[in-house]
Amino acid sequence: MSAIRRKFGEDYQVVNTNRGITFSAPTKRKRQRFVEKNGRCNVQHGNLGGETSRYISDLFTTLVDLKWRWNLLIFLLTYTVAWLIMASMWWIIAYIRGDLNHGHDESYTPCVANVYNFPSAFLFFIETEATIGYGYRYITEKCPEGIILFLFQSLLGSIVDAFLIGCMFIKMSQPKKRAETLMFSQDAVISQRDGKLCLMFRVGNLRNSHMVSAQIRCKLIKSRQTPEGEFLPLDQRELDVGFGTGADQLFLVSPLTICHEINPKSPFFDLSQRSLMSEQFEIVVILEGIVETTGMTCQARTSYTEDEVLWGHRFLPVMSLEEGFFRVDYSQFHNTFEVPTPPYSVKEQEEKCSLPSPAPVLSPTPFDGRSRRERIFSLDGAEDQGCRLPSKLQRMSSRNGKEALKMGGGQPAEKASSTGDLPLRVQRLGSLAGQGEAEDQLQLKCLNVATEPLTQSAGELEYRRLAPVHVPVPGPNLNPLPASGSRPEDNLPAKLRRMNADR
Repeated sequence: MSAIRRKFGEDYQVVNTNRGITFSAPTKRKRQRFVEKNGRCNVQHGNLGGETSRYISDLFTTLVDLKWRWNLLIFLLTYTVAWLIMASMWWIIAYIRGDLNHGHDESYTPCVANVYNFPSAFLFFIETEATIGYGYRYITEKCPEGIILFLFQSLLGSIVDAFLIGCMFIKMSQPKKRAETLMFSQDAVISQRDGKLCLMFRVGNLRNSHMVSAQIRCKLIKSRQTPEGEFLPLDQRELDVGFGTGADQLFLVSPLTICHEINPKSPFFDLSQRSLMSEQFEIVVILEGIVETTGMTCQARTSYTEDEVLWGHRFLPVMSLEEGFFRVDYSQFHNTFEVPTPPYSVKEQEEKCSLPSPAPVLSPTPFDGRSRRERIFSLDGAEDQGCRLPSKLQRMSSRNGKEALKMGGGQPAEKASSTGDLPLRVQRLGSLAGQGEAEDQLQLKCLNVATEPLTQSAGELEYRRLAPVHVPVPGPNLNPLPASGSRPEDNLPAKLRRMNADR
């Protein structure tokens, strides 16, 4: 026990799943099984009516399927009855011919020499049937009916021998006995393997002879009701144990753990630790293979009910490396230990992962007391610059500082503040210059409040962004910036300055 704890950790507890020790899970009432643990199908056929004649037509298979006690009884009765009947026929021939009265008369030629009564007739039949041939009793040429009976006895004896001896040979060499040396774990477990929830059980081969082309299949037997209202008491569904990947083809040299991945295609997709206590199902395991020594197909079966499925357990290792070989310790074959396993079903886990994460709560920006014009065109914060400016002004503001300085002075600034950079509504107003300056001034005055933040030139925006971080550079100043005391409106084109002067 200490070695196991050192290998697997202190949190793992070994659980012996033998039937003598009860598990801590809630006890359930033992219910009827469809397939017993030894593989026998718990099904009986009744009310066959006239169908019983089918068993007589297939008499050989019927005798092979019978239990050993009935086979031995039939074997003994068949030979005993056949011997008595044939001995009686030889005695009847001797009685009809009168050989019994001339048994010791040497001048009389009987049908069978030295047959005086029924025991002597019985001994003659046994000598003939078994070809012992003591030479004391024999058929004479004066008895044609004895010759015919001898031929009939030989043919009937050969048929009876072939039938009964063949039946006994097939019964003894039946592959069911080979299935007795194929072992299944007492319980199945549910735990995680490679990050996925899996249903697992263990199989082993007790003999050194291999099972050729061993293949394993699993069936889930569970009652269900169809959407049409039909009730299926023993519905069978296939459990995938590696059919697509070839994992169901076993190389059964050492004990193997068979794994069924629980995914959306699995019948256990919505099975959790809590729902396992209230479920009713049975897992039938079928292992098939060819016996290497005889070449006959062998099939071993077992089943697991819901109370034989342990949630959060794993099988103990049974393989160990010895000097020159691997050793299998079958004393730990049925033992399991607990491992951390989520109690939720795969369906619940996928639903939790698919839920969208909650959006972050945006805290309101505190009011800083600045004017609407300053809040909109402040370029000190990246949020105001990216969210409040028009798209074209944003592209213009991303240019390098040298180009912005050129745009800020004299004629280049006037070019940058052309009507193409203004909003569409202001452009339409600017296009009416030919209709009269008074009309333009009147419309601009009406829209003075709405268009005031939008009448800034690119030079003014760049000046506001670069003014706080301006570092004087020694040398001739090629692009002098406006004085700090001058107003930003002085950098506007002449036409816009005249329009703003008349407000």
